[in-house]
Amino acid sequence: MSAPSSAPTRRSLPSWATSFGTQIVIGLVAGVLIGLLARAMPTAADGNPNWLVGTITTIGSSYVALLTVAVIPLVFTAIVSSIANLRQVANAARLAAQTLLWFAITAFVAVVIGIVVGLIVQPGANTTVDAGAAAAPKSSGSWWAFLTGLVPQNFLALGAKTTVTDAGAATTSLSFNVLQLLVIAIAIGIAALKVGEKAKPFLDFNAALLAIVQKVLWWIIRLAPIGTAALIAKAVATYGWDALGQLGWFTVAVYVGLALVFFVVYPVLIRVHGLSVRRFFSGVWPATQLAFVSRSSIGTLPLTERVTERNLGVPREYASFAVPLGATTKMDGCAAIYPAIAAIFVAQFYGLDLTLTDYLLIAVVAVIGSAATAGTTGATVMLTLTLSTLGLPLAGVGLLLAVEPIVDMGRTAVNVTGQALVPTVVAKREGILDEDLYNAERNGDPFADEDTESPAPSTERESVHA
Repeated sequence: MSAPSSAPTRRSLPSWATSFGTQIVIGLVAGVLIGLLARAMPTAADGNPNWLVGTITTIGSSYVALLTVAVIPLVFTAIVSSIANLRQVANAARLAAQTLLWFAITAFVAVVIGIVVGLIVQPGANTTVDAGAAAAPKSSGSWWAFLTGLVPQNFLALGAKTTVTDAGAATTSLSFNVLQLLVIAIAIGIAALKVGEKAKPFLDFNAALLAIVQKVLWWIIRLAPIGTAALIAKAVATYGWDALGQLGWFTVAVYVGLALVFFVVYPVLIRVHGLSVRRFFSGVWPATQLAFVSRSSIGTLPLTERVTERNLGVPREYASFAVPLGATTKMDGCAAIYPAIAAIFVAQFYGLDLTLTDYLLIAVVAVIGSAATAGTTGATVMLTLTLSTLGLPLAGVGLLLAVEPIVDMGRTAVNVTGQALVPTVVAKREGILDEDLYNAERNGDPFADEDTESPAPSTERESVHA
């Protein structure tokens, strides 16, 4: 008989210690501590931020840039693929109509909450902000600019901007318009369907490219704890927290409105449709927290789409259409709550009375014009669109810039959560939600197994477990 092995047993860490959720929480805590340390350190000799602020700024912006780089290939391939696959769904047109309807319903509820909170808190009457801070924004929104902006300028909706410094150095930066990208992808997807069999090689190539993009995106997402730590550290170290003294009531009003939508309206909608509130928030959490620290719906879009598919059980064919659409038109925070409260603030600050018609106009702008924000960081475009519609002075925008980064964090978190909520609700109403995947125990894992395919849009699907 052989002697028992004397090799020591390797002890593995408990699952909670290595889970993605725990890593995110550690990143948040570490970010706060690093931010406090960076804030306490003196500035550099030349007056620039100290080396620690510079480091966390570079890491955080680099992570958001990585996610943003994935947006163009992800949106294009996903939209084309979703249109090609939706031809297999008898109620594809109904899905699109239901999505837009629920976008409008939730936006209307959010803007009503914003108006009520603004009237109760009276942020413009309870402020000590100096009138000298008023300044017209560098850019403003308009309905005509929004409509003309839908026309693509080139195939990938890319734009270039050259900036010349005082020293004469010129730098050129590239950007993209996600609304134009949606228009291009939808047109090509529909055209591929019309072409028929001849387009099959293109659709196969598009599907393969989508799979590759999603694999690369998964690698980027795994860096989220590091990106979270850097982004929250930068927020703590550099944002104007001292400005809360003058705009404290305005900030409180915005966050009360956001909290009512996030913790009351969204849970009610989930429960009304027979779904678990806890499962929804645990599933959408990775995207919500990244949105909070990155302040960009577009930067968070790849992660939002992934949690909607793999955590909430929305079929990929539908999620890849609804989530990018939501990232440009579903802005409960930036386009509903915030402009409503901000418009009331500006009116109260300048001693102007708003009529019932004005409040109705605020609601109309919020429901119809939210696409004008286009998922960009900040909500200045939407606010100026609201103020100009009401005839309020655009210089009032400058009064609120001191706390813009602070309120923008909460706004973006609510935006992204709503962008995952509506596809989940619509999928449930249409009987295509994979409730086994929705209710699956995640055990700290952010998504279902990487090799598990997302459920197909059918009422008879096999169970997919996380």
